[in-house]
Amino acid sequence: MTLREIAVKVHAHAYAPYSQFKVGAAIRTRSGRVFSGCNVENVAYPEGTCAEAGAVAAMVAAGEREVVEIYIVSDGPKPASPCGGCRQKLAEFARGEVVVTLGTTHNSAEVRTLLSELLPGAFTSDQLEKND
Repeated sequence: MTLREIAVKVHAHAYAPYSQFKVGAAIRTRSGRVFSGCNVENVAYPEGTCAEAGAVAAMVAAGEREVVEIYIVSDGPKPASPCGGCRQKLAEFARGEVVVTLGTTHNSAEVRTLLSELLPGAFTSDQLEKND
């Protein structure tokens, strides 16, 4: 299955009773494994989970740490970008040149971009002060 097919499949399982806006994400790691996640809303907003965060959590739980490709699919006539928090979560495990493809379930429209374009000037661990 392609990343798009996996993202669309998990998108169908999203729990979005409040916004009615489902999102599915699939990420491929350096080893070739694929992890997916969908958004899970909660009546106690903002306690839900974004699709991208779910995919990253599944990846980390499986012991993986390096993302090489990302596909995010959402409802709506145009592809939607991940929220700022998810952009930072993705940047924690992916380099800026990683391709992020955004798609929609309404049509075949896709937008391809680089993670560095979605989050220019990302905060990284090398910016942390280290006490030697």
